[in-house]
Parts: sequence; C-alpha cells; structure tokens
Amino acid sequence: MMKQALWQGLLAGAAGAVAMTLSERAEQRLTGRPDSEVPGLTMRRLTGMAESTAPVSTNWTMHVGQAAAMGVLRSVMAHVGLRGPLSSAKFTVVRLTADQILENATGVGAPPQTWPRAELLVDVLHKAVYGLTTGVVADALAACSGPGPGQRHAAMAPGRHPHAGPLSRAQALGR
Repeated sequence: MMKQALWQGLLAGAAGAVAMTLSERAEQRLTGRPDSEVPGLTMRRLTGMAESTAPVSTNWTMHVGQAAAMGVLRSVMAHVGLRGPLSSAKFTVVRLTADQILENATGVGAPPQTWPRAELLVDVLHKAVYGLTTGVVADALAACSGPGPGQRHAAMAPGRHPHAGPLSRAQALGR
C-alpha cells in the first residue's frame, strides 16, 4: 500500500498544485494581488540559502514540492479508507497547518489570526482548491485498489454500533 500511496500521492499533490495555481492566477487577475514570495523565502531559510529576493524558481520549487509531498499524506488517507469531501476538508486543514508551521518556524510568516481577514480568506480559498483537487485524485487512484481497511470495517455492520470489534489482521489487509 505504501508504495502505491507514495507515487499516487505525489501525482495527486501535483494535480492539486496545478489547480491551486490556476485559482491563484484567476484571483490575482481579479484583485491585482502580486505573487507571494513567502514560499521561496521559506525554502531559502529552511535550506540555509542566501536570502536575497526569492527567485521565481525557488518559489515554484517550494510551491509544487510541498504540494506534492503533502499529497502523499492525502493518498495514505485514501488508501486506508478516509475518502470523500469530508476527508479532503480535514486534509485542507492539515495542509494549511503545514504551511503555517514552516512559515512561522522560519520567521517568514505570522500566525493567521494576525493577518488581515481578506488575506486569510484568499489563502484558505486556494488551499481548499488544492485540498479538494488532491483528494479527488487520491481517492480515485486509491479506489482502483478497492476499499481500504476502514471501509471494510464499516461494511461489517453499516451504521454506528457500540462495541464493534476491529477487523482481523487478514481482513484489514484485504485477504
């Protein structure tokens, strides 16, 4: 499962990066907001690179690289049975949190509660586009392998039941 989750997650995360970039470009045309240099500067600080103005290549490397890497987590979620829009919404929160950890740890960013509300809304909107797109792709790829262990467990007794025991190890592995 983990080998599949790795390559499928990188693919799903890259697809999410493309969708997020398209939504950002459309929003920037409407609002006139300039490109952010935060991803590139964050990467430069994380790697110890010189902190001159972040070149476009560094921005893109961090933007796409982090999106692809986080896609692996969403793929793991899909493979274990955490699929659908609710799982994508949960993942979106994790993606936002990952950004904030890196940006705040490096001093490039500030906690979101200190941001102007319009900037916060824009960031959440674009990360939601990323999270939902990544989820759709990850879920579709994982579905090719059948239901995940969590889905097999839920299928034993549909609905919520107290004291529903776990699957056997063989059942969890789909055997």
